[in-house]
Amino acid sequence: MADLLHKPLLDIEEQSRTSKKPPRVASLDVFRGLCVLLMMLVDYGGAIIPIIAHSPWNGLHLADSVMPFFLFIAGVSPALVYRKVPNRIEATWKAVLRAIKLFLLGVVIQGGYFHGINSLTYGVDMKRIRWLGILQKISVAYLVAALCEIWLSCRARREVSFLKRYCWHWCVAFSLSAIYLGLLYGLYVPDWQFEMSNAISSVFPKNHSYVYTVKCSLRGDLGPACNSAGMIDRYVLGIDHLYKKPVYRNLKECNMSTYGQVPDSSASWCHAPFDPEGVLSFLTAAVTFIIGLQYGHLLAHLQDHKGRMENWTLFSFSLLELGDPVNKSLYTFSYTLITSASAGITYSALYLLVDVCGYRCLTFGLEWMGKHSLSIFVLVNSNSVVITVQGFYWAAPENNMIHWIVSRFLRR
Repeated sequence: MADLLHKPLLDIEEQSRTSKKPPRVASLDVFRGLCVLLMMLVDYGGAIIPIIAHSPWNGLHLADSVMPFFLFIAGVSPALVYRKVPNRIEATWKAVLRAIKLFLLGVVIQGGYFHGINSLTYGVDMKRIRWLGILQKISVAYLVAALCEIWLSCRARREVSFLKRYCWHWCVAFSLSAIYLGLLYGLYVPDWQFEMSNAISSVFPKNHSYVYTVKCSLRGDLGPACNSAGMIDRYVLGIDHLYKKPVYRNLKECNMSTYGQVPDSSASWCHAPFDPEGVLSFLTAAVTFIIGLQYGHLLAHLQDHKGRMENWTLFSFSLLELGDPVNKSLYTFSYTLITSASAGITYSALYLLVDVCGYRCLTFGLEWMGKHSLSIFVLVNSNSVVITVQGFYWAAPENNMIHWIVSRFLRR
């Protein structure tokens, strides 16, 4: 094991001289595959095993680690892709176009165009389309990290220390964190109202609507009703464009039924939409991406396994700090650091297993999933496979295999 850790790797520049395309780092694909596997596990198994589903508000469950793990491993790639940038303008345009494509794909996948397993129809009302989602958050975070790598990396002199070479990246990360904390704790949240109707809620009868009032008049609150993140989304995006089924409805205050309905007697904010991928959370998501970028720098610059493992481990444990509550829906600063550290430790373990010890045969399935992660993500989040199976029914649309599984195992 010691010999393996001290074994030098082929330098990136030497790779470019000896082969046109350097070999892939297998552990990167394995980690992406692990993220996809976890996503499918919590999406399809969360209803059966609640402990792995998203935490209703504060706290950290298995499902809450999937998003930051995706951001972290996606952040590693720009450090390898943009290590040498002969034309910064051209590289910038490519990064912008890639981010736009990913953002638009996310709008189609998670904007409400696909109606899930309860309907054989598709299409979305543009008045109620959800603009933000997972791919949108990844696209914006990717663009921030790519611009940092293209324009703010010091590549002029090799004798410049590692920290000084990327000090501006950390300046961006600290600035984004400061803006996030300032807005989260500093903005005043007044009382607010919203209207719910049968068009977006199954609680009310046809042609009926009701106006709810949420009492706030405070600042710095991190609860589901009066946080500034929700207020920003309501002002910037509009309440009709937010996620209609927020996870905080699983709190005991909301008393949600097995079929996902919130009784009218519950707290007013239980009926309100809230987007866990909201505008404010994009700031700390970009910080997670930049942290992943620094792991990529260590992968690109250090030439031996031991040096990489030592630096990754030290870096990961240095991030394990607590301050504000750990909250995925708000993407709090503590949540950012803890999940980034967890991602770094997990990746280090996979790197040791796959790239150092060479046990790729044990993870070939995850590696394959990682190479096709975007395609699998689209299939899972659009429910394309489920909808295809559901489309084959007997006599009536509800007599299909998916409906049978849901009624027998998920609604018992």
